[in-house]
Amino acid sequence: MPLRNIIIEILKKRRGVILDDELQRALKKELGDEPSEAELNSALMQLEINGLVHVSQITKTKRRIEVITDAHEFLAVDED
Repeated sequence: MPLRNIIIEILKKRRGVILDDELQRALKKELGDEPSEAELNSALMQLEINGLVHVSQITKTKRRIEVITDAHEFLAVDED
């Protein structure tokens, strides 16, 4: 199963919102091995480009990942 699909399943279990460190722990539990930072970033980027999730920076080292629903809409830079 692709990493992107596993991330979406984990997000569904967590009511659509998770922090990146929690996601890494959940992926390690699910896969038995933790994906590399590059693999995780790539999967999150693909999900964000496809309009399935939104990743926002909370602090310098923490990110919030949430599923995009019909009720939420995020604009790209310079989209008003």
